[in-house]
This record gives sequence, C-alpha cells and structure tokens, in this order.
Amino acid sequence: MLDRHAEHTAGIREEALRFASGEAVLAGRLYHPGGTARAAVVLNGATGVPQRFYRHFARWLAAEQQIACLTFDYTDFGDSAREHPRRSKITMADWALADQPAARAEMRRHYAGVPLWVIGHSLGAMLMPLQNDLEDVARMIVVAGGLVHHHDHPWPYRALALAFWFGHVPLAVRALGYLPGRAVGFGADLPAGVYWQWRRWCTTRGSYLPETGQSLPLPRWAETGIPVDLFALADDDVVPPPAVWRLGEVFGGANQRRTVLAPRDLGLKAIGHLGAFARENAALWPRLLPQP
Repeated sequence: MLDRHAEHTAGIREEALRFASGEAVLAGRLYHPGGTARAAVVLNGATGVPQRFYRHFARWLAAEQQIACLTFDYTDFGDSAREHPRRSKITMADWALADQPAARAEMRRHYAGVPLWVIGHSLGAMLMPLQNDLEDVARMIVVAGGLVHHHDHPWPYRALALAFWFGHVPLAVRALGYLPGRAVGFGADLPAGVYWQWRRWCTTRGSYLPETGQSLPLPRWAETGIPVDLFALADDDVVPPPAVWRLGEVFGGANQRRTVLAPRDLGLKAIGHLGAFARENAALWPRLLPQP
C-alpha cells in the first residue's frame, strides 16, 4: 500500500510495506527511483538500529543512483514490534536467518529481473554466509560487519563493552526479562533472546562459528560464487577492521574486495560504527557501491 505520508524527492516514491517472516509481520519501506531501476538493494540493518536511520541513504540511492532500496525493522523491534520486548522469544539468529531472507523475497516481488544487491550493516552482514536462497543475489556489500570478540575493542571503548557483557547490563536483563537499552545507554530496548545470543557470540572466540553445523547452518557462501565487498571503518571501535576481515574468511573463496575507509581520506571528522549511513557522511556513500 502507498504511505499517505510518502515523500517525493527528485521523482522518487516511498512506499510503506508489511510482509511476512514466518509467523511475524515486518514493517518495511521501499524507495522507488523515478525511472527504471538499475539495481535493487535490500538493506539489512544493524542491531538496535531502526530502519528510519537509513532513510537518507535509501533516498540517495533512489534519487541519485537509480537504485531501489528496501529497509525494514526486524521482528519485535522498531515498527515491527507487536508487544513489549519482555514477551518476545525472538533471537538474533531469527533476525538474520528468517527476517533477512524474507526481505529479499519481498524485494523480488517488486523488482524481479533487476540485479539484487544486499547491503549488510553490522548484524546485517554477520550471518549472511550461513543463509540459503541466495541464487539471484548479484552482490554482497558488508559495512562494518564482522566477527568481534570483546578483546578486539580498543580502550577506552573496551571498558564499556565489558560492562555491557559482564557488568550491570546482564544483571538488568535477568531481572527485567529484556534489555532495557534506553536505561543502560544502548539506545534501544531489545528482547532478551537477542541480547543473550549476541553476548555469547561477542564473548566467544570464533563468535557463532562453534555453533555452525549444530544449532546454526554451515557456511556455504563459496559455493554461490557471489562477489563480496567488505568495508571496514578505520575509527570503528565496535567492529574494528580485523573483525571485518574475520567475517571475510567465513565467506570463503568468493571474490572479495576489502577496503578500509578512513575519515580524513574522505574529508570527514569521524565515521565510527554507525556513521557510514549518517547524512553528514554522505561523501562516502559512492564508495560503497560496486565500481564500474
């Protein structure tokens, strides 16, 4: 259905969508270019980041690059939330292995036959090597996504991470039955199942890899032949470049392009973990797209 509040920028059209992911219904927003789309992007967001954060980037894709873009909120989060996160049984793996493929299926309904790209921000890329139904994905673009261990973080950020995983935060999650993100300074409330799985992966050497072939699928990306562009941010304390390259190894022998983006090289003050999609850092956006 068309959103009655849709904005029209340089001829683009925005459409509010609802689509199924298993028994859940996800809220998405599709940004249509004014003319024929040369590609269709599904943008998998980061943990705790609502889809509206990506709206400026999505509008730029549609208006300036003739690329359709679908953003969405994961199950029981953001505009897809049905009830208080305390009552949610969802996990981080559900977000990656159910919601992300559901978003690709929805995009195919609207842009069949158009090259399909996936841009994964942080969690949005983290479990992509484990997914199925990738046959018509033409390219994977990883932005600040990696397999990170708490020892990877530089100081002083590491102190915050240690408190988040081993200090007062897990105590609060146990007591309340959900992550009170706003109260502990994270910024978004999350279901407990998301937090505990995230905690386990960020405090285990190898992240989720010890669980593959058991509770998680084995990575089979190399069999697809889909090229992968990996972008690390030089000033990212959350997922530093070595953690991004660690995820690159999980993609296997696929053709890979690895790039470190440094703020000073782009004339920017800072980028960090979230800043690649911030409006003030639009100067780096063309770097994220496949080069001719």
